[in-house]
Amino acid sequence: VQLQASGGGLVQAGDSLRLSCAASGRTSFYTMAWFRRGPGKEHEFLGYIRWNDGSTYYSDSVKGRFTISRAYAANTALLQMNSLKPEDTAIYYCAGSRGATASLPIRPADYIYWGQGTQVTVSS
Repeated sequence: VQLQASGGGLVQAGDSLRLSCAASGRTSFYTMAWFRRGPGKEHEFLGYIRWNDGSTYYSDSVKGRFTISRAYAANTALLQMNSLKPEDTAIYYCAGSRGATASLPIRPADYIYWGQGTQVTVSS
């Protein structure tokens, strides 16, 4: 399975941006998540979508501004980001899991498939 993230770029504060994560190969995900890693920081969980039913879960830091959706037939997950802030500047990663976890799948270790990351830079 390969994940290809795209859609990053340089935007101004207040702008919107949509990231895509296209999956290829033997695709069978339980959840697809988005993480980001800012300069000098650890991976930060943003949210996930359960692949079969489309249900979503978000971290408090992005709830209300970011929306995750999927194009099921195209094996593509989307991250719509609105009202972007300079502190949203980071490399954004998509990740896929194979099965359910005992707790909410919000840790990087819960995911075995990772995209290469796409840079998002928000200028003030």
